[in-house]
Amino acid sequence: MPATATESKTVIIDRPYVPLQKRPLPAGRPRKWYIRHNRRLKAMRLTIALLDSGIYLPSQASNERIRRTAALIDIRPPSDTTCRLVRTLMRYSR
Repeated sequence: MPATATESKTVIIDRPYVPLQKRPLPAGRPRKWYIRHNRRLKAMRLTIALLDSGIYLPSQASNERIRRTAALIDIRPPSDTTCRLVRTLMRYSR
């Protein structure tokens, strides 16, 4: 019997979330590329944590709030540049 668009498919999660295994970054890139890449990853992690905690607007995410969130999720305190990137990601995720 073919499935219709009105039927909803239930997915059962039977094990806890496990992050993907980390792979090494590609070799041969300039140092600035690695710095920018890691900064973006950190900003994405912080943005997701802020959104999960109910902070949806960039105006609600002060540098201090972003740094407190970083401490909660065991990430080193971000720089002002990373905090600015977090607010930019929140702005463009809407």
